[in-house]
Amino acid sequence: MSLLKMASELFIKQLGGQGGGLDLSSVMTGLQQLLPTEGGDLDIPALVQKFTGSGGGLAAMASSWLGDGANQSFSAADVMGLLGQDKVSQFADQVGVDSQTAASGLSDMIPQLIDKASSGGDLLSNMAGPGAASLLGKLF
Repeated sequence: MSLLKMASELFIKQLGGQGGGLDLSSVMTGLQQLLPTEGGDLDIPALVQKFTGSGGGLAAMASSWLGDGANQSFSAADVMGLLGQDKVSQFADQVGVDSQTAASGLSDMIPQLIDKASSGGDLLSNMAGPGAASLLGKLF
């Protein structure tokens, strides 16, 4: 399964009843425009780099998602700050939910996606994208 499809399904699942009527292909297209991609699929190392480049609490938060322990929470406000309110609003419009619902769904989906795409903090065991080795070198 592609990471994009996994992310889209996780997003819809996180919305519960509000996600029931969403179109999977619309969510996939929206996520492709919102999150870093490479070759048409989500680029997890580039997504993690967004967090580590922000420094402080976001970098520590992303590190918790890479490991096998408990994931630190990521708020809807964090989503808006990291991805940009305009981009989150565009994504929300595209998938058919309000901006706050989209941000909330993303705040639940992103940590789960990064956690599922990594094992013990090692993206390389699951990802073959360029830059993964240098990214991990910066994190650990």
